[in-house]
Amino acid sequence: MVARIYKPTRNAMQSGTGKTKLWVLDYEPEQPRQVEPLMGYTSSGDMNSQLRLRFDSKEEAVAYAERHGIAYQVQEPKEPARRKIAYADNFSFRRIGQWTH
Repeated sequence: MVARIYKPTRNAMQSGTGKTKLWVLDYEPEQPRQVEPLMGYTSSGDMNSQLRLRFDSKEEAVAYAERHGIAYQVQEPKEPARRKIAYADNFSFRRIGQWTH
């Protein structure tokens, strides 16, 4: 049973950073998913795949995994490169190109 500790990325459809502050511990699936023949649903007998634990810091998640004897892998987050721009930059004298309405 291997767990993955990571910080989730933001939703691609939104510019906000909601639900990206906490660290998450997910279990890797131990059994492959199976298609149920009658209805076609996908199912698995692995109950740990339904478990998702959230922690305030990476250290808390690692301590939990070590305390319970869970093998884990930590995936460090990749911070986005953000440009600091202001609305006043639209009217700057150093602006390249013309400002139009």
